[in-house]
Amino acid sequence: MEVIIERVCGMDVHKDNITACVMTPEGKEIQTFSTKTVFLVKLVDWIKSHGCTHVAMESTGVFWKPIVNLIEAEEIEFLVVNAQHLKAVPGRKTDVKDAEWIAQLLRHGLLKASFIPDRNQRELRELVRYRRSIIEERARQHNRIQKVLEGANIKLGSVVSDIMGVSSKDMLRAIADGEDDPEKLSTFARGTMKKKKDELERALKGYVNPHQRMMLNTILTHIDFLTEQIEKLDQEVAQRVSSYQEDIERLDSIPGIAKRMAEQILAEVGTDVKKQFQTAPQLCSWAALVPGHNESAGNRKSTKSKKGNKYLKSALTEAAHSVGASKNYLGALYRRTLARKGRKRVAIVVAHAILRIAFYLLTRKEMYVDLGADYFDKQKQVSIVRHSVRRLESLGYTVTITEAS
Repeated sequence: MEVIIERVCGMDVHKDNITACVMTPEGKEIQTFSTKTVFLVKLVDWIKSHGCTHVAMESTGVFWKPIVNLIEAEEIEFLVVNAQHLKAVPGRKTDVKDAEWIAQLLRHGLLKASFIPDRNQRELRELVRYRRSIIEERARQHNRIQKVLEGANIKLGSVVSDIMGVSSKDMLRAIADGEDDPEKLSTFARGTMKKKKDELERALKGYVNPHQRMMLNTILTHIDFLTEQIEKLDQEVAQRVSSYQEDIERLDSIPGIAKRMAEQILAEVGTDVKKQFQTAPQLCSWAALVPGHNESAGNRKSTKSKKGNKYLKSALTEAAHSVGASKNYLGALYRRTLARKGRKRVAIVVAHAILRIAFYLLTRKEMYVDLGADYFDKQKQVSIVRHSVRRLESLGYTVTITEAS
């Protein structure tokens, strides 16, 4: 095969060591380095001493990050490659052979790099993903409070819509502090909840022992701590995306997408979408929101989607479920697909539509314009009229169709 790149380096990266293979017109050289920073600096110097212009490695967990942090500061092009693309040839089961094989593929131009964002976006991703994990942890603590109340025969969740609302939290804190009287606890009700005072008194009558008070106090303290951390992360994320507020507003205009989710989409796909993804289908494929393609001898096999960006996929499927009852295009798409494919698949279909819309809004610099809840009816207007007339005629009616002026 023709040599595309003369001086390359292939790496087999592990937690504690890196096996590197340099291939140049002068020959081949293989060395193993520790992953501690002082040895990684020696590795970079060794690569530069051979005049390598390109470096390739597997995207193994997070172990590629330390070496990328050093290489991206040099004038060396690096490729972090999907490990599945490198293992197509069997029999290469040692670190040395892996490094040599990667170098050979790179030298002949047979590797395709994975999407590795720059340092600023990587840090933004880390912040947004951590914020999402804390929000999920806070939701788990809310559910745990409900379990503790059930164990104490308190049915507060049957009366209030939000167990962690302002009134409910005051009642829970009073219970944790030792208050037992349902009448006194019901006085913490505010706003419209005052109308439910009698129901609250019955729901707050229970048997709370010291163990449950301690549990409530600990969980409420933990929730307050998590809320404080989420607010700090919100401020940091807002500061980092302050120069992209127009893109945030464009994404926020899509039904089902709020500000936090818009920030997450921008963190995952990048601030220059058109540069990384040429088309909307390519972006959807990268996010694993398309069916898998596995065909042999004309027989189509499993269409299970591949593994993609799980953070983006989970956020978009959450947004997809939130538009199910809305009276807009996405809501109509959700209900139309739900009848045929079920709740799990409809989430992927609508998430795919949301991501396509996001791509076009970000690349065309436009705001979202809804097609309307009757979009699909208009698309099939003739067939709907024909079907309705046929049904009425089968019931014995004579139907005359006249268009409205």
